[in-house]
Amino acid sequence: MNPSSTQIKAQGALPSRQRGMTLVELMVAMLLGLVVTGVAVSVFLASRSSFKTNMAIGEVQDGSRIAFELLTRDARQASLTGCGNGTFIANVLKNSGTDWWANWGNAVRGYEANSADPAVTTGAATGNRLAATDSVQFIGSENGGLSIKTATANSITLWAAATDWKNGDALLICDPDHAALVQLGGGEGTATLTWAATGANPGNCTADLGFPTAAPVPPATACTADPYTFRTNAQVSRLNAADWYIGTNPTGGQSLYRMTLSNSSGSLAATAQEIVRNVTDMQILYHQSNAANYVDAKSVTNWNEVDAMQVTLTLASTTKQTVTDSNAKSLNRTVTTVIALRNRVS
Repeated sequence: MNPSSTQIKAQGALPSRQRGMTLVELMVAMLLGLVVTGVAVSVFLASRSSFKTNMAIGEVQDGSRIAFELLTRDARQASLTGCGNGTFIANVLKNSGTDWWANWGNAVRGYEANSADPAVTTGAATGNRLAATDSVQFIGSENGGLSIKTATANSITLWAAATDWKNGDALLICDPDHAALVQLGGGEGTATLTWAATGANPGNCTADLGFPTAAPVPPATACTADPYTFRTNAQVSRLNAADWYIGTNPTGGQSLYRMTLSNSSGSLAATAQEIVRNVTDMQILYHQSNAANYVDAKSVTNWNEVDAMQVTLTLASTTKQTVTDSNAKSLNRTVTTVIALRNRVS
């Protein structure tokens, strides 16, 4: 046997040596992994931050749409009687000179930030008006007026078989001659409605609805007017009164509030409703007929000539704008709209 051949076979039988990763290669691989992970985390955080911002923008947009839609409805119903004669009103409510919602002379009335609003107290308590913010009140008739079939001096019978009106509700009745503001005394839910020179809070100072009504301001327990029978197809609707302001909500933040009438067992009173949360400010300018510019409430010389208003709301989001900043704040936006008062525009 050839010794060299045996040596070659023995050497060929030895297992081949395997190489592993060097320390440098391992570190490079770890670095690449960290880079990929960092990019993925960065994309995730950016997407989440963008989502949060979009959520915040959506909250502000939704809040402004709801606020302007509801406020505009009240503004456009201001001075509305249903017959186009909002200046000839036989107001026989006993409190027409004391309670804001019964004073037809203030069908549109604004209050500057430093002026007292008779509808609401300014303060820090829940539902109170926030200092340094404007407020505005509107008085008119609700939508959905009904036609009168027959009438007497102190009652009306409707073409409709029934209504959802309750005893104690304030009603506006009108025909081409004039309108009357009176508290319903009887006939709730039926087609025949009555009133008298009595009633719950506030009650009527007379049952006669002729125009004008001779009464002191505020009306005493009794006043005088000529009897009047409204014509067939005259209109009747429930009184709509609303005062809009920025108030303190139950969480200690700010909200847009609407003060409106409620009927409790025949007695009328104003109650506050929270409409949109996180509305932090409201500023209002008013336009008077034939005027060149909008002015604030304290500069209005005749509220009966106000025919448009510019409302600016400041809203904040509940959702924070970022997720990486521990001091992230709400998104704040200021939104403005102009409202024409339909019953004042000629």
